[in-house]
Amino acid sequence: MEIYLDANATTPVLPAARDAALAAMAEDFGNPSSIHSTGLKARALMDGVRARARRVLGAGQGRLLFLSGATEGIQTAVLSALSALRELPVRPELLLYGATEHKAVPEAIKHWNALLGLNLTVMAIPVGRDGRHDLGWLKAHAPRAGLVCTMAANNETGVISDLDGISQALAGSPARWMVDGVQALGKLPLLLEERRIDYAPFSGHKLYAPKGIGLLYVRDGAPFTPLLAGGGQEGALRSGTENMSGIAALGAVLAALEAGGTFRDAATLDAYRDRLAAALQQAFPGLLFNAPPELCLPTTLNFAVPGISAKLLLDLFDAAELRVSGGSACSAAKAQPSYVLEAMGLPTWQTASSVRMSFGPVADDAFIDEACARIRVCGESLRDSCLDPSAPGQALPADGLTRFVVDGACCYLLADAASQRAVVIDPLPELTERLAQWLRCQRYALAAVLDTHSHGDHASSAADLWAAVQQVPGDVDPLGWPRSADRLAIGASHLTRLAIPGHTQDSTAYLLHDAGQLRLAFVGDTVMPGALGRSDFEQSAPLQYAASLARLREVVGLRTLLLPGHDYDDRFATTLAVECDAQPLLADVLAGRLDAVSFAAAKAELERDLGLTAYQTIACGARVDAGCALAGSEMALADLQALAVQHPGLLLVDVREPYEQRLGQAPELGAQVRRQAVALSGLPDALVQWQALPAGTPIVFFCRSGNRSAQAARALRRLGHAEAWSLRGGLALWPRATVADAALAI
Repeated sequence: MEIYLDANATTPVLPAARDAALAAMAEDFGNPSSIHSTGLKARALMDGVRARARRVLGAGQGRLLFLSGATEGIQTAVLSALSALRELPVRPELLLYGATEHKAVPEAIKHWNALLGLNLTVMAIPVGRDGRHDLGWLKAHAPRAGLVCTMAANNETGVISDLDGISQALAGSPARWMVDGVQALGKLPLLLEERRIDYAPFSGHKLYAPKGIGLLYVRDGAPFTPLLAGGGQEGALRSGTENMSGIAALGAVLAALEAGGTFRDAATLDAYRDRLAAALQQAFPGLLFNAPPELCLPTTLNFAVPGISAKLLLDLFDAAELRVSGGSACSAAKAQPSYVLEAMGLPTWQTASSVRMSFGPVADDAFIDEACARIRVCGESLRDSCLDPSAPGQALPADGLTRFVVDGACCYLLADAASQRAVVIDPLPELTERLAQWLRCQRYALAAVLDTHSHGDHASSAADLWAAVQQVPGDVDPLGWPRSADRLAIGASHLTRLAIPGHTQDSTAYLLHDAGQLRLAFVGDTVMPGALGRSDFEQSAPLQYAASLARLREVVGLRTLLLPGHDYDDRFATTLAVECDAQPLLADVLAGRLDAVSFAAAKAELERDLGLTAYQTIACGARVDAGCALAGSEMALADLQALAVQHPGLLLVDVREPYEQRLGQAPELGAQVRRQAVALSGLPDALVQWQALPAGTPIVFFCRSGNRSAQAARALRRLGHAEAWSLRGGLALWPRATVADAALAI
């Protein structure tokens, strides 16, 4: 069962509203502008809904027009207010909007300000740490303003604006006042007529009506300019045939509001929020709420957990079928810090890591109980994965290789469960605390911290990592290798090293051997997917680069997997065979067609031509970019089901992270289908075994949305396995499985 906690983005349609919409389509389908009986019935329905809206909203004598939603309402209100300013003999100087307004508001103001040729100064009203408007600032600027736009309640944080305080700050101001009432509908008494509000847009789909229907309140006497001209519907205020099914559905929601009983009262909603907040704090002990609960809608919680990204939390909640969002749903896909929280002055980590949890006022006890249970399970899964820095948890032993990426730079953690030892290769300063916390949680000893070369953009963070885990490294060379050792044991595996100067004088490859066989090589920035590392640093050795590449080929061969120190395109790994096909310069030097001096000169010329800056990489004369789009690497669920019948031995791989995998699996495709769980962060380790499979073996990757699985499929295809696929849309498009049951069983 899905637990939907993103009601501030949209809501399901209330059954009564759905019934009303269907009835309007089947029975009251007439055009309300027609004068025959069918049209008159439609007109009566529409007038009845408008009258009910007037009572619910306290609209008094103001005008109420039906339109498509809040965005159209905002556009209409801003156009109306700004058009009137053009007629004034002395125009105001300012157009003001709250710094935490929905983006639709400032964008509309800027658009019409320019289009109407007003060119007035547009300014954001500052807010305090509590998210409320700075009323002193507003009072000082209001006399020079022509329009002031604020919201009744914020869509991200739920902070309720002090509308009475704003009204007092606007006393004596000539400005028109628009209040975005979208999140307030059904939750707050707006008293539109009592508060001198000139315009107030509303959207039906935020309160259990369908998408595509909304309302705009216009105070009696406020200037009005139609956004849409045409047939003169809505008293010539908004042309276009009315959305009768949407109006009927909205009417059913308003009727439920007016009658009472369907929606929970404020005290009940407050209690529900407190229960959710308690479950969150129990699941994530370090959690911080980003706005004062006493100033917020009782249906909204906005929070962040130190050390845990919003993306990780969203993936975790989604795996448990808890639907939440990272801030505003309109901007969630952009993966940017919340401008709302930035305006409130919160620290950068909070603005980038915020999660919004919102429920609708029809929620009941059973819904909240289930939500709280799943939130607690999410916390347990995070602790079991050693990802909650505030609680140790009961971690499952980790084994194998994990890759971390920060701005394209790669760091590798090699762990062995049997010996409880770990090695970190190319540590990054940004990961020091995360790696240390992981090692403490797993109770693994740090065997070594190795750099593949001295770095041009940062000092090694090896010393900081040793200090963070309170261990002493012993006698090691500048790259972290024990001076007295030829090999470094990690359980049954071991590492050896190979000097490959070129990118830097001290560039070194670390070779991982299992059972006496070379498994893979960590090559730093000597060879990267589609590129060779720069050799123009002060510590570079350009004349040794060619010999190092030849030595690397001699030791590892053409097919051994190479793991890079930088990966800007999510290619994960490469081989010398793949790179020779892509890079003529590399192919020529390995074939002996270029000597060391010629290679260095050709490479330097490419670097000059490309105008590289620090730590960019170069595709040295690449004929084919193997990292470009690989057509046909995705398949739909129906194709996967058909493939499972044709190839019962296919391999289905879940590339979600362990904390997600523990919360539920996809449905079975048949007893013969093999399943494997390989987190995307552990992909390089598994690529070796998949390379060894017969060429015709189908491998289908899946994740939550299809994005990570597409990366995995492309990575394997680049290495030559053509039968690698990604499930398009991921589990989001998979028929509902027993994910929730699996989660609750943990």
